[in-house]
Amino acid sequence: MIDVNGRRYALPRAPIVVVCVDGCEPDYLDRAVEGGAMPWLGSARAGGTSLVGDCVMPSFTNPNNLSIVTGAPPSVHGISGNYFWDPQAGVEVMMNDPKYLRAETILARLAGAGAAVAVVTAKDKLRRLLGHGMTNGICFSSEKANETTEAEHGLADALAFVGRPLPSVYSADLSEFVFAAGVRLMETRRPDVMYLSTTDYVQHKHAPGTPAADAFYRMMDGYLERLDALGATIALTADHGMNAKTDAAGRPQVVYLQDVLDAWLGAGRARVILPITDPYVVHHGALGSFATVYLPAEARVEDALARLDRLPGMEAVLDRKEACRRFELPEDRIGDVVVVSERHTVVGTSAARHDLSGLDAPLRSHGGLSEQRVPVVLNRRTRLDPGARVRNFDAFDLALNRVA
Repeated sequence: MIDVNGRRYALPRAPIVVVCVDGCEPDYLDRAVEGGAMPWLGSARAGGTSLVGDCVMPSFTNPNNLSIVTGAPPSVHGISGNYFWDPQAGVEVMMNDPKYLRAETILARLAGAGAAVAVVTAKDKLRRLLGHGMTNGICFSSEKANETTEAEHGLADALAFVGRPLPSVYSADLSEFVFAAGVRLMETRRPDVMYLSTTDYVQHKHAPGTPAADAFYRMMDGYLERLDALGATIALTADHGMNAKTDAAGRPQVVYLQDVLDAWLGAGRARVILPITDPYVVHHGALGSFATVYLPAEARVEDALARLDRLPGMEAVLDRKEACRRFELPEDRIGDVVVVSERHTVVGTSAARHDLSGLDAPLRSHGGLSEQRVPVVLNRRTRLDPGARVRNFDAFDLALNRVA
């Protein structure tokens, strides 16, 4: 057994593959299975474990991937978004540097205990966080598979190894490369533990049950079937769900918080941080359903809560203490106010700062409570505590400790 962040995990007795399908609203799987696009998953759900659980808030990529690999919420591991205000440096920065990580990962501890560990992620922004502390093993991204070396990534020339061309970062191919790499690794290196993390490019553009969505999940089903045939215990979950963020006519429904606060307090007096922000904003325009606000010293938090709560499309407007208690967030990385918009609304900074010209489909995004429900599926039956809340970050516990 190993102890990681207050939880115990058994060492693997057979290959374990934990898959984080980015943006996988449970309805994607339901519709794909019903439509015949995922025959393997349909059988796996019937004969194994099929649950719907909760991701952590905010429902974004970085906090949830790190929760899955640490088995803990952001209050423990410290990654509160893709992007945050660093008060010590006095700048807004990406949270993809391991220096922001406050907890060890299950992956690193398993590798340290002698397990062979492999990590393949779609975007390189996650690679260093997921691989932090892994003194041995394999860890690389689809995005930069052409740059892998034995010394840094544990695998030289991933392109040749996988036998696929370098995929575009804005494509379904970026995720397919992850699955192809996972199968190739299982066929040749047979790691004891493997973590695969995809991108939500398809989910940002295509709703559940549409031809493009079903094609993506059909592709995924084929690779999962191959991993199953190779003897792997597969635990599939998601970092967050996905919803349309539009009105009935398909127009984006956006509340620009910085414009609201500038009109009230003066230009630039407050600072709005959008934790969805990352280098890849073409498909969502950096618009999500969660924001945090830093107020000037003279502003009363109570006044801000009342004013923001009256805006259209708000689901929750909370002060720092209540938001961190309710959402299990680190208080020193959250502003004075947290704003969560409802299912079909996103929040932005200023209208002038968001370029939506790259959207070639109605806006779909995430970040709020409405995107918190995610699938938790294993191809094995598991022993579950009656009535226990299931979280996406229980995936390793289910796969390592609870297979019947």
